[in-house]
Amino acid sequence: MARIEGNCLEVCEAAEFVAIVTHGDDGPHVVGNWGDYMRKLGIEADTIVLPVGIYRKTEENLRKNGRIQLLVASRKVQGTRSPGQGYLITGSAKIVSTGEVADTVKAAFPWARGALVITVEDIQAQL
Repeated sequence: MARIEGNCLEVCEAAEFVAIVTHGDDGPHVVGNWGDYMRKLGIEADTIVLPVGIYRKTEENLRKNGRIQLLVASRKVQGTRSPGQGYLITGSAKIVSTGEVADTVKAAFPWARGALVITVEDIQAQL
């Protein structure tokens, strides 16, 4: 299990946008979320939680295939060759609408119907 730490954590703390990819019967499906939403809920070493609004297709895909990929990046963090660094975070995920995590998300984001809970399994530097 990979851990979000070091430069990857620095990128997550600076990222403006998070791209989220799931895979369904008709191929990849991409949605997004805001970096400040991720930071507000806290970035754990091996877990990321994001608020869920609509995300119906994402939820459908995760029921069939729990694999997920996130792409986070920031120009504010020094990369390996130039300013700007990104990370591909791979793992498994589920959307929960009840329980402690969902309640925490709904308290922070009243519009949310639940939480996207991501268990980090691999991290690869990009850029």
